[in-house]
Amino acid sequence: MSSFARAPEREYLVDAAGDPDFAAIRALPEFVALRRRLARFAAVATVAFLLWYLTYVVLAAYATEFMGTRVFGNVTVGLLLGLSQFASTVLIMVLYSRFARRRLDPEVAALRERAGVAAP
Repeated sequence: MSSFARAPEREYLVDAAGDPDFAAIRALPEFVALRRRLARFAAVATVAFLLWYLTYVVLAAYATEFMGTRVFGNVTVGLLLGLSQFASTVLIMVLYSRFARRRLDPEVAALRERAGVAAP
């Protein structure tokens, strides 16, 4: 074997002490794609929620008659839209959990295995 032969991929993910080589892991295309996928989800979810929240605030400030419309009893449109902020937060949490379980966790497990790190 020549001195220019490439060692198995796993050796590049472990430093001399046998610990994970975080610089090598960070440079992996799989890790970069994983980070990009996570950032894209977070950006889309953040923008969507902030637009929804801004819409609620603008309606509360400028469409007071609409927000004060009674739906039933003492429950108004404004109250329902305000409570829906909590529901949308829970929805984002559920969507993220599902996204992470299906799209992120398997790739993280594969990277951990390549780096010789046992699953927690």
